[in-house]
Amino acid sequence: MGPLHINDVRVALSAGGSRTVPGTSRRVTFDGKDQVTIPAGHREFSDPVRMRVGNGQNLAISIFFRHATGPATWHPVAITRSYYSTPGDHSAAASGADFPHSAGAWFFLDGVDVVNPSVYGAVVTLGPSTTDGVGSTVGANERYPDDLARHLLGLPAGLRLSVLNAGLSGNQLLTNGGTAGQSALERFDRDVLEQSGVRVVIIWEGTNDIGDHAYMTARRLIAGYRRLIAEAHAHGVAVVGATLQPDEGARYYSPHGNEVREQVNRWIRTSGAFDAVADFDAVLRDPADPLELRPAYDSGDHLHPSDAGYLAIADSISPWLLADLALGEWL
Repeated sequence: MGPLHINDVRVALSAGGSRTVPGTSRRVTFDGKDQVTIPAGHREFSDPVRMRVGNGQNLAISIFFRHATGPATWHPVAITRSYYSTPGDHSAAASGADFPHSAGAWFFLDGVDVVNPSVYGAVVTLGPSTTDGVGSTVGANERYPDDLARHLLGLPAGLRLSVLNAGLSGNQLLTNGGTAGQSALERFDRDVLEQSGVRVVIIWEGTNDIGDHAYMTARRLIAGYRRLIAEAHAHGVAVVGATLQPDEGARYYSPHGNEVREQVNRWIRTSGAFDAVADFDAVLRDPADPLELRPAYDSGDHLHPSDAGYLAIADSISPWLLADLALGEWL
């Protein structure tokens, strides 16, 4: 892989799909320049962009490359659409007509920082496809981190928390893997500890480790959790442990795997290692068969929640609990 040459970047308020709100487009610069070259394996932060953005506002960020980029960094399961144009620099265009093609992934862009004096800090949600939002309605922002972000807006000004979604479909706690990216252990610094204003992390990882490795043990997963907890605490970040949802009927379910899941969940609930526990298993399981997802919360594959399931998860997390953790009540 070689360096990435970016020739033009614009940010605007989204009007839905590939359209933008007329008059809101702003040029993004890098050290005052319109163009930037990013060495392979590195990140680049832009200059601040002055524009007013409301709570929950979708942004449209357009990136123009004059020449082919070669292999692209991407987030393969975005649960929304990205649009790409006909030839030429259409980054400032407001009409969707210039962007006739789309894909269900995000490319190149890693994140957006927003300055908001009413927000005290950020909660990072770390996990695999269930944090990514697989099973929720595409383009509707019904992932559990989206629902949680809306709940946290109800906190008083100065205590509000933003939510940074570090979900990655297929991701595992312990093992690196292809488009599933680096393991949670490997990406924890970049995706959690280096984020702006991070105060709390919610860890919902381990399902793929169990499903993809026939000989996975609870002891190995617990050792991984303990390492993340220690790293977070060393940086002043509180940790919420989320129990693993039932998945009987999913493609990689096994009785042994379920036994490991239940051992892990008992440890999460009772060990006291986490600063707080989010019992997603209790929220999502079917009272008539605790090994399966509740039918109303099942997206259909017996693994990923539906919109209603994700909302139930977010509803189970107290905004005031997260505010207390952000303020250091766990210390």
